[in-house]
Amino acid sequence: MSVTQEWAEIPKAYDPKKVEAKWYQFWLEKGYFTPEIDPQKKPFVIIMPPPNVTGELHLGHALTATLEDIMIRWHRMRGEPTLWLPGIDHAGIAAQVVVEQVLAQEGLTRHDLGRERFLERMWQWMRKYGRVIAEQHERLGASCDWTRERFTMDEGPSRAVRTTFVHLYQKGLIYRGERIINWCPRCATALSELEVEHEEEAGHLYYVNYPLVGEEGFITVATTRPETILGDTAVAVNPEDGRFMNLLGKKAVLPAINRVIPIVADEAVDPSFGTGAVKITPAHDPVDFDVGQKHGLPLVNILNPDGTMNENAGPYNGLDRFACREAILADLEKEGLLVKVEPHLHSVGHCCRCGAIVEPWASKQWFIKVTPLVLPAIDAVLDGRIKIIPERFTKVYLNWMENIRDWCISRQLWWGHRIPVWYCQDCGQLTVTIDDPEACSHCGSSNMLQDPDVLDTWFSSALWPHSTLGWPDDTEDLRYFYPTTVMETGYDILFFWVARMIMMGLENTGEIPFHTVYLHGLVRDEKGEKMSKVKGNVVNPIEAIEEYGTDALRFALSTGTSPGNDTRVGSRKLEASRNFANKLWNAARFVVGNMGEGVSIDGLEGLHPTLPLEDRWILSRLHRLVRTVNKLMEDSLFGEAQRQIHDFLWGEFCDWYIEISKIRLRQPPSPLPVLAYVLETSLRLLHPFMPFITEEIWQNLRKRLSGFEEGAESIMVVPYPAEEGILDPQAEKAMELVIEAIRAIRNARAEFKVEPSRWIEAVVITEEKPAFESQAQAIQTLARVKPLTIAGTEEGAKIPGKAKPLVLKGAEVFLPMAGMVDLDAERKRLNREMKRAEAEFARLETRLRDEEFLSKAPASIVERERERLTAHKERMARLKQRLAELG
Repeated sequence: MSVTQEWAEIPKAYDPKKVEAKWYQFWLEKGYFTPEIDPQKKPFVIIMPPPNVTGELHLGHALTATLEDIMIRWHRMRGEPTLWLPGIDHAGIAAQVVVEQVLAQEGLTRHDLGRERFLERMWQWMRKYGRVIAEQHERLGASCDWTRERFTMDEGPSRAVRTTFVHLYQKGLIYRGERIINWCPRCATALSELEVEHEEEAGHLYYVNYPLVGEEGFITVATTRPETILGDTAVAVNPEDGRFMNLLGKKAVLPAINRVIPIVADEAVDPSFGTGAVKITPAHDPVDFDVGQKHGLPLVNILNPDGTMNENAGPYNGLDRFACREAILADLEKEGLLVKVEPHLHSVGHCCRCGAIVEPWASKQWFIKVTPLVLPAIDAVLDGRIKIIPERFTKVYLNWMENIRDWCISRQLWWGHRIPVWYCQDCGQLTVTIDDPEACSHCGSSNMLQDPDVLDTWFSSALWPHSTLGWPDDTEDLRYFYPTTVMETGYDILFFWVARMIMMGLENTGEIPFHTVYLHGLVRDEKGEKMSKVKGNVVNPIEAIEEYGTDALRFALSTGTSPGNDTRVGSRKLEASRNFANKLWNAARFVVGNMGEGVSIDGLEGLHPTLPLEDRWILSRLHRLVRTVNKLMEDSLFGEAQRQIHDFLWGEFCDWYIEISKIRLRQPPSPLPVLAYVLETSLRLLHPFMPFITEEIWQNLRKRLSGFEEGAESIMVVPYPAEEGILDPQAEKAMELVIEAIRAIRNARAEFKVEPSRWIEAVVITEEKPAFESQAQAIQTLARVKPLTIAGTEEGAKIPGKAKPLVLKGAEVFLPMAGMVDLDAERKRLNREMKRAEAEFARLETRLRDEEFLSKAPASIVERERERLTAHKERMARLKQRLAELG
């Protein structure tokens, strides 16, 4: 078959659209994503962090999928039973907010529908977007086991949630109590500390007089939230603050509603804040709540769930909280009780889902007593059973765990796992059970109501590594695949999720949930800014795939990544990645297009000593790359491993070896076995990073290689290159010197603007004469050199006069100037340039000696002129050197 016919089988341009869906379907049909349980082998397991069922995937999900797929494909190629279990999170508050926004566009609220019909709408949303998310993962090339896909509200995970709740309740670790929680008036639910985003905002500090009871005078307090005055039940001062000793034990009158409240002493008060006297609002501030508990103060809640004022707000009942603030400030000013207002920068909490300002609120909620769960989770990291990558996050993890507070797990939502607690309407007792009860466990009555709240989304997510594998049942999957191997996720949810998985995994199974935590950073734009729809710098992964191809997107996402550090992605990086895919495609077209049937790559190792220098060099460089990449992969430095493969393929293989091989393509010994061997090995190295293009090329290459027909049917399941190839340092050193010489000659040609078609003379004096002689044809062709003289350093070769010397490590190259330029014409041109440069230099020098210019001109202008003077001085030096070279 002719070369032309062979080339025709491989399209001239790589078209990802024609390749990606075809190979993904092929992999699915072959069952490569589903591992077989082999008790003789240790599995490699990643449980996918479940994306929220709130819509389409974003670039952060694409980074997660890419990094995890790199690990999964690498371990699969190493022959390990490899499980990547996919799933989706019901996303509680986030999903409910999105669907409520859809209802609002229809002029409806969830209350208009009622709980059951609203949940039907939620399930419709889940079924639609659950499928969308799976399809988008397929577009990304995610080789996860779809036969084991899970949803947090599936029957199995839901049973795990109830089992855990009941277990913790029976141990006394789950309790219901009144505590200060974060309340979102928009979402009408409690939030955990981690669901509140704090932002520094410019506000005000209001100084208000509280009249004393039974005597003249006031005690002045400062507050950033004057509307909460209505919930005050005391004024507090520090017991060491001498300014207020005479007021301790006395009472003050609360402005606006004339409630009498005590003045108490407490160490929690900061004497330097405001006046040193602070208002105590136990129902609306966590510090005040603790002070109130200590002093037996009542809780006065002044807010309705929607953020309006309730009946405890007296005349302000029904007002929005911020309208109430304005109204009470106006009344205080009218009564002469508003002393002053100062600008004040303070931290304000916002709901991470809807952005509304949250309110601290004393409320009856369900909590987990976390201290007994935290200690084993701390030990698991300290004793090395769990390793966090990068290591610096270990300290962050430990610091957070050592200062953790009880976890509020109840949410006033409809979408989620409903709390498995039933209240008996006859005896008032609670029934807490895994299965829905038919009767009260205390009095036998069937008159019971289930708690209306649902559990925090992160409660079910905390069980994800073991609930997805069948826990609480003793399943074959749980016995074989648990504990899992790696939990790969963003550093921003280390506390939300990772810490809680460790706590709950140890509590439920007695074992750690995973051995390694790999934390990646955020994806930012090319300027390093956070992506947001407002800034218009969001990259949609599916749109990027349509324009650049999946492999280019994956390559752009993982290029330059390192654990725990943010990565930048934009059009330039995507274009560069697509260019690399095209470069690889063109190299493969050259290799495959020149191969006949039955080229063998077996036995190259045995032939190594007899191979030409360039063959020994590229094989040694390849084998060294294999060693480096395996070590980097072991160390989880995937971005650097990818860079090393890219640099080898683009530089050493495509730009040098292929170009050199073209010279002897029709001469013995043929370079085709080496070309095919290096390409095939490189494809296997690159496959975890760019799965589609490597499969397409490998399949084309496989057809032409003898002995490959009976082997594996996909690059996905062939062995990853092992560290066993021959290294040849001498060949590497010799070829690097030859390449350096060619590069130096090319640079000299560019410097003197020699036409590309023009041949020039070169004399090489080197300690590597045999190497240069073996590569004489390559040097002549690639550097356009003829005649070429090669001499050993001991031979005393004649050095041509008026030549451009190139001094290299191990060689000197002399290029006679007459062969590169017209000496007389070039001398005249350089002399003209020198005169112009000298004249401009003299003018600038004169100007910079002028005191009037220096004193009157702006500093930026003076500095610019100094820079121009320096630039002309350097130009004169270069021109002088060039003239000297010409003689």
